[in-house]
Amino acid sequence: MTCLTQPGAIKQDEVAYTNPPQEFLIYLPPCHQELNDTNYPVLYLLHGQTYTQDQWVRLGAPNIADQLIHSGQVVPFIIVFPDDRYWNLQAGAGFGDRFIKDLIPYVDKNYRTIADRSHRSLGGLSRGGGWVVELGFEYPDLFGSLGLHSPAIFKDNAPYVEKTIKNIPEENRPRLWLDVGDADRELDSITAFEEILARNNYIHEFYLYAGGHTEDYWGAHVEEYLRWYAQAWQEAPAGQ
Repeated sequence: MTCLTQPGAIKQDEVAYTNPPQEFLIYLPPCHQELNDTNYPVLYLLHGQTYTQDQWVRLGAPNIADQLIHSGQVVPFIIVFPDDRYWNLQAGAGFGDRFIKDLIPYVDKNYRTIADRSHRSLGGLSRGGGWVVELGFEYPDLFGSLGLHSPAIFKDNAPYVEKTIKNIPEENRPRLWLDVGDADRELDSITAFEEILARNNYIHEFYLYAGGHTEDYWGAHVEEYLRWYAQAWQEAPAGQ
């Protein structure tokens, strides 16, 4: 099929009935339109504070996904880039509520996702990574994999985070990736978080790379991130 060599599509959409409307970009893989009876795994990628929904797009996530899919190295998958500009808005539901209660159901209803835990992943960088800690551990039944890329984690939240981890049955713990640069301003808090994971026997992958809390750092590792997320979908049967 010709579409197999074409790039995927990026669309702007929103959940109009939330306050404020929950905007997002969505990457649809090559042949999504032509193969209209095919459903796909879905990856949600959250941006950093002061940035917007296009951050991961600028970092190259859709282009790298195209390359990996075209070469047959990963199964085709959907990527959703939610907008979190209104995280501190006083009116309306907070971002976490909109994301869990509105955005995920909207995407599952309006796009051809495989709407189960094994085929739904959540990742984020900086403040987005902080959201992953909060939402991923609070709703482990929703996500099979969690990616924390230089997450903004406050040391004051350590007791809550540890309690939340303890409450997740070992067999229900999502796969977890954690990475940080050796010059990252969040290094101490991220290292402390990793110690919590280890202390509670939470199986995870931890990578300390060269670099800081910058887009250059994240952009250099996007391919690794996407390969890791997609690894879980290679053989995962639907319905889990």
